[in-house]
Amino acid sequence: MAVSIKSEREIELMRQAGKILAKVHEELGKAIVPGISTLEIDRLGEKLIREYDCIPNFLNYHGYPASVCVSVNEEVVHGIPNKNRILKEGDIVSLDAGLIYKGYHSDAARTHYVGKVAPEVQKLVEETRNSFFEGIKMARAGNHLYDISNAIDAYISRFGYGIVRDLVGHGIGTELHEDPQIPNFRQKRRGLKLQPGMTLAIEPMINMGRADVEWLSDDWTVVAQDGLPSAHYENTILITEGEPEILTML
Repeated sequence: MAVSIKSEREIELMRQAGKILAKVHEELGKAIVPGISTLEIDRLGEKLIREYDCIPNFLNYHGYPASVCVSVNEEVVHGIPNKNRILKEGDIVSLDAGLIYKGYHSDAARTHYVGKVAPEVQKLVEETRNSFFEGIKMARAGNHLYDISNAIDAYISRFGYGIVRDLVGHGIGTELHEDPQIPNFRQKRRGLKLQPGMTLAIEPMINMGRADVEWLSDDWTVVAQDGLPSAHYENTILITEGEPEILTML
């Protein structure tokens, strides 16, 4: 496994890629209201990314037909935007987006409420986000990769939620998906030792019910098999000499 260590120049480019993506997500979040279609969200995302002179890295990636993955309720990830899919009060919607800035990738996801949602759904979304922050407490040089995985698992499992096992986080840099793979569930091994200059996309995907997922006939959309809601939270981070730096937050 070859995990790239970024130079100072590369880190600065990834900082810029991350900062722009954070701004895109902020604008997309403001647009989430009952009545908007998932296609409108995607079109806004692509417009914003291109206005920053960046390239949407999801568009046509292995054939994916959009710039923003828009996943509603029981859809875990990779939902394909559609003009006929209209968000309604009480839905949750996960937006996963990324971009390329001067050859360097950023990747982040947020799950948003559409109007007022049920308290138990709100808790799922909040705890999924919290599990990310629990995980990155371990994202320090000298620790091991799976310390992150184990911390996410230890935090989220006490709520009885299902941690998706078929999809994991990843390294990121000049490619959207680089080594290493980063599970969100407990590992027996320790994994590689973390070093300053590593850039990682940490992304808990948490189901309200069971962990089991399936792919729909479009070969992209991943759904919770039991039909219960799923939440997704992701940031691109940098391993430093001290605290990890979150590149995709303002």
